[in-house]
Amino acid sequence: MASFRSAAPLVLLLLSSCVTGPDHTDPKIDLPQKFSEGGQKSAGDVTVKSWWPAFNDSRLNAYVDQGLSQNLTVLQAIERITAAEANVIATGAGALPNIGGSASFTRSGQTGELRTQSQSAISTSSAGLSASWLLDLWGQYRRAKESARASLDGAYATADVARLTYLSNVVNAYIDARYYQERLAIARKNLKSRNETLDLTKLQLEAGAASRLDVVQSEGLVNSTLAEIPSYEKGFRLSAHTLALLLGLPADSLVAELQKTTRQPVAKYAVNSGVPADLIRNRPDIRKAERDLAAAVAQIGVAEAAFYPSITLSGSISPSLIDAVGAAPGWRGTWGFGPQLNLPIFQGGSLKANLTTAESNARTAYLAWKETVLTAVKDVADALAALKRDAQTVSALRKTVQSYEEALRLSTASYRDGASSLLDVLDAQRSVSTAQASLATAVQALAKDYVALNVAMGGGYAANGPVKVADAGKKP
Repeated sequence: MASFRSAAPLVLLLLSSCVTGPDHTDPKIDLPQKFSEGGQKSAGDVTVKSWWPAFNDSRLNAYVDQGLSQNLTVLQAIERITAAEANVIATGAGALPNIGGSASFTRSGQTGELRTQSQSAISTSSAGLSASWLLDLWGQYRRAKESARASLDGAYATADVARLTYLSNVVNAYIDARYYQERLAIARKNLKSRNETLDLTKLQLEAGAASRLDVVQSEGLVNSTLAEIPSYEKGFRLSAHTLALLLGLPADSLVAELQKTTRQPVAKYAVNSGVPADLIRNRPDIRKAERDLAAAVAQIGVAEAAFYPSITLSGSISPSLIDAVGAAPGWRGTWGFGPQLNLPIFQGGSLKANLTTAESNARTAYLAWKETVLTAVKDVADALAALKRDAQTVSALRKTVQSYEEALRLSTASYRDGASSLLDVLDAQRSVSTAQASLATAVQALAKDYVALNVAMGGGYAANGPVKVADAGKKP
């Protein structure tokens, strides 16, 4: 008996070191050494590098910094971190002893004509203290806490995803607002030019050098330009409203401020796209997917532990004080202590089903991680291809606009001298308008390509420091 008592603690210690289920390891995937249109040099940690200053726009920089601390989607993601932290504590509490106390006071007696004369009022005071501890012999709670910690890491990664998404949305909304302002400026400039042509055509009509058809054609071009302006004004205001929402402000808050300047953003810096392997470290959505996988793998251990016996140590003590009128007070107490063994003998197949579900969830999480990695590689490759070709388009369109503007000047001067027809002037005006519109659209696309590449690389979301739960602000 003595040898058994001395060996029991050792047996419990050995059992307590058992952990069911597989250990999580970093998932693997084969990636190319470089992007087909990128370099072979690693970009390093781009998460802390701000890329939006490349647009050389102080107002844009201010909006980005402002929104990182007050964007409502980001704040919601940060609040979820608080819930995940609490879940880690709650999950780990199951492996700790559970101690509770109680107290009560009761005064009893009898009333009425048929009461027992010898029965007097009795006061009973009692208290109790109980304790229980489920021994985590197979690592069920350790795996559950491991899963909760992975989910907490995933919550931090989710907040980083929200910040990266915010960067993409706020800069793109700013680019859109400036694009519509540029189109509005082009339309107003064209309207002025076409009104001048209309006035000139009317003078030519009075002098007998033009026909009524020429005047009508000029008026039609003026009216078509007037019809374009409201759509550009609408586009600008909707973009300004989106920008305000991203900054957590009422819709019209930024309209007047944005109307002060109209320059389209153009990035001035070249980008090192790095290599595909950089994305696993820098992209928060990949990190989130990996943490989801870790949490799912840990749940396999939780499901496996349910197949094995569990032991619960419990005990209680309950003293009571009884005080009756006419009798001396006295007390009594009860106590108990002992282990409880639970054996999962027959569960109708539920334990096996739970394990199969956990294993399937882990495989699904791995496939989701792999898909996230491959999607990230595609995002960078797409952005590189678009950036290179849209830059060529912008360069060609700038030259096209210059050529058509020169042609318009020449045709207008020739028309004034009577050496050419109004049709030549109108055609030149249409060509200039189309080329300017195409250039503005190409500049917008090129700016968005720059944003897309940096976002695809996972750049800049930690430029203002890592996510802090306190940033979520005051709780309601």
